[in-house]
Amino acid sequence: MAIRTTDELVQGIIEVDSNIVLDPFMTAANALINTIATDSGHSEEGLQLIETWLAAHFYAMRDPRSVQEAAGDVQVTYQSKVDLNLSTSHYGQMAMVLDTSGLLRQLNKGPGNIKTISVTWVGKEDHRGNIESD
Repeated sequence: MAIRTTDELVQGIIEVDSNIVLDPFMTAANALINTIATDSGHSEEGLQLIETWLAAHFYAMRDPRSVQEAAGDVQVTYQSKVDLNLSTSHYGQMAMVLDTSGLLRQLNKGPGNIKTISVTWVGKEDHRGNIESD
């Protein structure tokens, strides 16, 4: 399916280095959106909006955002979040918010990330409910 977003739309939400081509990031976003498009119930405009934020997310992985810069003793601090997948950037988080179907959030968790905990009791209790050991 054709890419829904454009350079201009992506540049509208994230500052872009003019030396970095946006095509790979928009292509990746489009591929991901195409996996959820049929089941999401979103209109093409909604899918375009989510795809734009995803493209910005992928771009931010390549060119991290600075949150603090200095000139004396040259310093820079980059926006960073210790997490995985779409949760690592504000742009990926926003894409998940915009996807009201929850499909991106499910993809973000990845297969097998649902953990279940179970406890099996192999001891016995006395007549008063106290635990006895063998």
